[in-house]
Amino acid sequence: MKPSYILFLFLALFTACAEQPVEVEEFPVSMPASLDPNGGTWRTVMGIAPADVLLPAPDSVGSARLNAQLLETERMTLSRTAAQEEEATWWASGAVLRWNQIARDLVVKYNRPLPHGVAPNPVRPVASPPFAARAYAMLSVAQYDALVLTWHHKFEVNRPAASELDADIDALFPGSGLPAYPSEDAAIALASLEVLKALFPLEEAYLQGLAQNHQLSRLWAGANVRNDLEAGATIGKAAAGRVLARASQDRMTIASDPTDTWLGIIVPYTPWESLDAVPGKPVLPRFGEVKPWFDSLETFATLPPPPPAIGSLAFEEDIALVTKFTAEGNREYWRIADFWADGSGTYAPPGHWNSIAEKYIRSENLNELRAARVLSLMNRAVMDAGVVCWYAKYKYFLPRPSQVDPRIKTATGIPNFPAYTSGHATFSMAAATTLAHLFPDRRDEVIAMAEEAGRSRVVSGIHYQFDNIYGQATGKGVADLAVKWALTDGAE
Repeated sequence: MKPSYILFLFLALFTACAEQPVEVEEFPVSMPASLDPNGGTWRTVMGIAPADVLLPAPDSVGSARLNAQLLETERMTLSRTAAQEEEATWWASGAVLRWNQIARDLVVKYNRPLPHGVAPNPVRPVASPPFAARAYAMLSVAQYDALVLTWHHKFEVNRPAASELDADIDALFPGSGLPAYPSEDAAIALASLEVLKALFPLEEAYLQGLAQNHQLSRLWAGANVRNDLEAGATIGKAAAGRVLARASQDRMTIASDPTDTWLGIIVPYTPWESLDAVPGKPVLPRFGEVKPWFDSLETFATLPPPPPAIGSLAFEEDIALVTKFTAEGNREYWRIADFWADGSGTYAPPGHWNSIAEKYIRSENLNELRAARVLSLMNRAVMDAGVVCWYAKYKYFLPRPSQVDPRIKTATGIPNFPAYTSGHATFSMAAATTLAHLFPDRRDEVIAMAEEAGRSRVVSGIHYQFDNIYGQATGKGVADLAVKWALTDGAE
């Protein structure tokens, strides 16, 4: 593990008091199972096309400019240090996934509620579950679109890796077989840098250092020349620019409800109240108005029906079930409640599913483009499911079970927003349904995990069973839109 990253992980854990450790596992150099030479024809999310990005011309094999760059790479491989070898290997184990890990670690660091009475500050965001879902989606879309364009130029120019053009280059590991120009690593690095520094402005210097070392690692490894990196960086920055332009217009600026419109919500029963030790404003009351990635009319067609009325037979049956679960003291309930808690100081439920997706991506040895596609599809579905879930939360403003019956003792902290529907159930089924399509051999496993995630909130006293049931239905409905997109993006 590269030392600078280990230090950051330690600091993030120390300052955030994380309930859930960040991931520092080492992995071997990625050797993709396939190269997808037609990947440059796949549909981009933001509609960006190769002609939209002006690249530095590829230096031709045998030219003086390319020979000079090959000599530079040769010298860097012959003088590289053990630390540089470690860094190059770290990035070569999957750059899309490494940047996704970095994003998750930033969410861990920033997933801390604001003190009572402190106004939201975009420079120091609170990485709540909806914020995290949006962040992972923005990152994944920028990476994916950048890689589609990179693949287009790779197989059009078809220039071999540096070590294949200069026998004196001491390659650190075998090449993947992909053409070198543009560098996919540089495209990933710049796409990730631009998105993450916009989301976490206080981390810009740290992220700049990561992106610089990521690109240099390809020279230390003997895989690329400067011309490859320049072209990849240009693509990555352009793709991120499209995503950030969209984000500037997606209505996230009103999600925190700066004028406190939530106070005027009228419901025909005792409305939700904050159960924090010091009651405060709920989390992102207007996130349900944020622009979804998939067609808004289709997305909101998944809006759940009204919850059972408080005092109705259906409601009383559900609250009795919650009371039963929380009174039993079952060790299995405690286990799943703890495993899926994903509360303050963690990478949030959407991050939990990114961690699961990473394991599947690695198990299939997917190339960088395929890895980015998985995360782009899943994270868009997860974010959109969150938008619908938050819309329902503040439309119906349903109290938590322990507000209705204070005798209910919860197994974990009580989230500071209304109950209906369950965010865990909604996020989880959206992620699982998308992953089930992309990894059909894992379908039963991943759906079972989503069902357990939803159930964990009922047995821990956080949610009613109907929160879970209708949340799962919303998650599946939104994920079906992601699957529909996947079937027409050219990759299947």
